[in-house]
Amino acid sequence: MTAARRLRELLRGPGVIRSLGAHDAFTARLVEAAGLETVFLGGFGAAASLLGLPDVGLLTLTEMADAVRRTALRVAIPVVADGDTGHGDLHNVVRTVREFERAGAAGVLLEDQVTPKRCGHFQGKQIIPAEEMVLKFKAALSARRDPDFVIIARTDARAVEGIDGAIARANRYAAAGADVCFIEAPETRHELERIPREVKAPLLVNMLSGGGTPILTVDELARLGYKIVVCPIESLLVAGTAIQALIQSLLSRGRVDLPAEQMMTFAEVKKVLGLDDVTSLRARLTGERGA
Repeated sequence: MTAARRLRELLRGPGVIRSLGAHDAFTARLVEAAGLETVFLGGFGAAASLLGLPDVGLLTLTEMADAVRRTALRVAIPVVADGDTGHGDLHNVVRTVREFERAGAAGVLLEDQVTPKRCGHFQGKQIIPAEEMVLKFKAALSARRDPDFVIIARTDARAVEGIDGAIARANRYAAAGADVCFIEAPETRHELERIPREVKAPLLVNMLSGGGTPILTVDELARLGYKIVVCPIESLLVAGTAIQALIQSLLSRGRVDLPAEQMMTFAEVKKVLGLDDVTSLRARLTGERGA
C-alpha cells in the first residue's frame, strides 16, 4: 500500500489523525516508532534545520523536496509536507506537486499567501485573491499522478480578512476540489469551535506552542470535528532546549554525560537508526545463498 493510499484510508476512517512535526529524518523515525499515524514536514522546521533561517520564504522547492525525500525514505507512515505557496505561479504549483509526489510525500499543503510567504503565526502576512488560489488548486489537482495524493488547502485569511473571510475561503477551496481544509491561526476557542460547524470539508488544525491559537488537546479537537491535529514545530523547540542544556553542561561541568532522563542512550539511538538492519545485510545475503 502506498503512503498516499494509507493517508486516504486514515481520512476516511474513524477517529482523529495525530501528526507531529519532524524537522529532520531522525525525528521522523522517532515519531513513527512512537506509533503516530503520520508525520508532518513543515517549512518552519525544515528552514531552521537545513538553513538555520526563519520561515519567511527562503527555503526553495528543491531543498524542501530533498527534505521530503530523505524523510519518506526512512519512514513507512505517511509524510504530509508543506508546499508553501506552491513556490510561485500556476506552473510552479504543478512542479511542486509533482516533485513532492516523486519524493514520496503522501500529501501537500498549499497556502494562499503571496510569494514569498512567512510563517502563519508571524505578523504582516498578505494573501492573494481567492479566485487566484482556486486556480492554484485546480492546477495542483490536475498535476498529481496518483489520485490518492492528498491536496490540503491552507488559508491565512484570518489575519487579513477575519474569521468570516477565512471560513468563506476554506469553503471555496473545498468546492474547488481540495481534499482537506486548514484555516491557519484562529485566535480564540470560539473560532476553533466555529470552523468545523461552518466548513464543509475534512479539517486540519495547527497547535503551535507559543503561536496565536489556543492550545486544546487532541481529544477536544476531535470532539469539535477536526480530522487532523498537527503539532508543527515542537520537536524543534524541545531539541533546542535540550541542546542548550548540553552546551551548559559542557561549559559548567566540562562533560556532557547528562542523566538518563535527559538524553537517549547510544544503544537507543542505534536502534532508532536501524543499525542492526544495516550490519546484518551481509549475513542475511550469505544465508540466502547457502539455503
